[in-house]
Amino acid sequence: MRAPSRLLWLAEYRALWEAGFSISASPLLLGAPRGDGHPVLVLPGFLVGDLSTTMLRGYLKLLGYETHGWELGRNFGGIARMRVKLRERLTQISEQSGRKVSVVGWSLGGVYARDLALAMPDAVRSVITLGSPFSRSPNASNISDVYEFVSGEGPWDNGEPTEHEFDAIAGDLPMPATSIWSKVDGVVTWRSSVVEANAHAENIEVIGASHIGLGANAAVLWAIADRLALPDGSFTPFARGGPFAVAYGSAR
Repeated sequence: MRAPSRLLWLAEYRALWEAGFSISASPLLLGAPRGDGHPVLVLPGFLVGDLSTTMLRGYLKLLGYETHGWELGRNFGGIARMRVKLRERLTQISEQSGRKVSVVGWSLGGVYARDLALAMPDAVRSVITLGSPFSRSPNASNISDVYEFVSGEGPWDNGEPTEHEFDAIAGDLPMPATSIWSKVDGVVTWRSSVVEANAHAENIEVIGASHIGLGANAAVLWAIADRLALPDGSFTPFARGGPFAVAYGSAR
């Protein structure tokens, strides 16, 4: 895999436009399908914290969901290092609500979300990821070197591809799973975010979305709301409809 081009990297500034458009489109967004108000845990991307997911969590709260940030400060990476804290956070939310929790993860947060779902399937209702790099290819991201330096966690052992405990993250999950990504993501190559579609897993391409703007993009927000509205234990593929239908790529 190759990292996105420098041109796409520079074009990530369009995230500001995406957020502005979503605010102007709020009357349409509030018409999204509404679920049963179950708890939703939102996990941030690399080097950012709960502030980055404020708009996403606020939107889900307006739709009636019990939304939660991860409350672990800035995300400095380390899948193995963060496991205990994330499991404790999920347990806390699940026990307080008495219900299963949907987990929405942005970028690295989505990798955490899938790892968490594998470890605690009885506590996780569904998983939705936004531009999350499941592949451990060292060339899948424009910030791979930064991630390795800050987290101390590399994609390969001794420079060679080997079977690794993290490989299961890219595999099948025991609950509904949706991966949302963009082919013009300037940070993570979209190919590293594609899951194998099956009876309870799907991919949703959002045309033109930036990586930094995924959590504020109107089409992404609508798709998240639609997926969260599914009844517990059920799954039907995303219909690619609604007021932002033109923004969705073909199913794969």
